[in-house]
Amino acid sequence: MRLKHCVLALALATSGAWAQSRDYAYSDAHLHYVDFFQETAGMDKLLAAMAQNRIEHVMISGIPVAKKWHEDEPKRPRYYAGDDADAYWFSATDVWVAAAVKGLTAEQRRHFHPFLSGFNPNDKNSAAHIQRMLDLDPGLWQGIGEVFTRHDDLTALIAGDTPRANNEAMNKIYTLAGAHDLPVLLHSNITSKRERNPLYLAELEEPLARHPDTRFIWAHAGTSAEIHRHQTQMPFLLPTLERLLATYPNLYVDLSWSMLRPYLLDEQGLARPEWVALVERFPGRFMLGSDVVGRFDNLGQELRSFDPFLDALPLSVARQVAKDNFLAVLPKKQP
Repeated sequence: MRLKHCVLALALATSGAWAQSRDYAYSDAHLHYVDFFQETAGMDKLLAAMAQNRIEHVMISGIPVAKKWHEDEPKRPRYYAGDDADAYWFSATDVWVAAAVKGLTAEQRRHFHPFLSGFNPNDKNSAAHIQRMLDLDPGLWQGIGEVFTRHDDLTALIAGDTPRANNEAMNKIYTLAGAHDLPVLLHSNITSKRERNPLYLAELEEPLARHPDTRFIWAHAGTSAEIHRHQTQMPFLLPTLERLLATYPNLYVDLSWSMLRPYLLDEQGLARPEWVALVERFPGRFMLGSDVVGRFDNLGQELRSFDPFLDALPLSVARQVAKDNFLAVLPKKQP
């Protein structure tokens, strides 16, 4: 019996050392080249951060809204939540992204995957606008998003009606995305700050069922830091995700920062077994995102923070989540 314990202890120690020795290459499935004021640290800083942190591929998008510096505010806000001034839909964000990517060498460009985001999701004209953008730069755009629908306090700040993921304007966009083989990165909170139930789930589930040929990447799996401030964590999230992933093969999940805690890792920084089991059950459906906005100093740190969770997965699955799943969801014909 003592021998068995020694063998088990050695196996666990060896397994732990093996996991710690893993060295991942990453794809960032959720990166904003500009911030909420449409400003950026620039492509040189982004390229340097990628090179220093083994980030081999990046989804690159703008921010679909711009934050107003209101006439009555004496100090320019540093973030969209800095004061009560509006944000407004800002189509030129895609111009900045396109210019940045087109300024790269051919070798550099193959590591970047631009997504269109500069449109109003409440406007049924937006699908036609997206088509014009696709025609303007054939082969440049490889996805749509991040689309802002339910988005905490930002929803209340954006001028106009509250965007819903299942409105008719968005249904036109999903149809267009399916026709062009473009994935859609969608921000749609699963609930409000105080409702302890999946209040807005139907707004995501209806398009999943209605557009089976369109690939949906659910940003943060509907979570947010603002929801967690009020609810800590949502116990219904895991069973909801299990059901959705089993029902809709066109659903993918962006495990960006608000998923890391309190879901993927516990208070000690260890991977939660129930979430490891979920990813193992659906190994091709999860991807990592930094969700940085215009500044890239912390890019590597954001992605490496997932390493304890990746280390708890089988190596082949960990590599899929860290890098390969994002590439697999992109259009089959790359530019």
